[in-house]
Amino acid sequence: MLVLHCPYCGVDVDETDLHGGGEAHLTRHGPGSSDDEFHDYLFQRANPKGVHFERWRHVYGCGKYFHAARCTMTLEVFGTYSAQTLEPPQEIKDAIMAKRPDWTGGAKS
Repeated sequence: MLVLHCPYCGVDVDETDLHGGGEAHLTRHGPGSSDDEFHDYLFQRANPKGVHFERWRHVYGCGKYFHAARCTMTLEVFGTYSAQTLEPPQEIKDAIMAKRPDWTGGAKS
């Protein structure tokens, strides 16, 4: 079972208290965007085998969204952080690099 730490409540919760919100750190395009940009925003998602950054909502707790960095193969969680963060914090990147030295970094890896 997947257990994540809510950075707002400060508690560890299992996936039954959470709702997945898809890929984190997406670039959202507004009214002035091209059809290709809007298409990519709606339909093109990373689905990596390995490290992935996701949005989660603590439904049965504070109700807030947060981001999590985890491995899609092992469910290993590298850390969670505020959804208002534009890119993963350095301590999350360091935790990933400590266990996955070949990881190339970034929110879209």
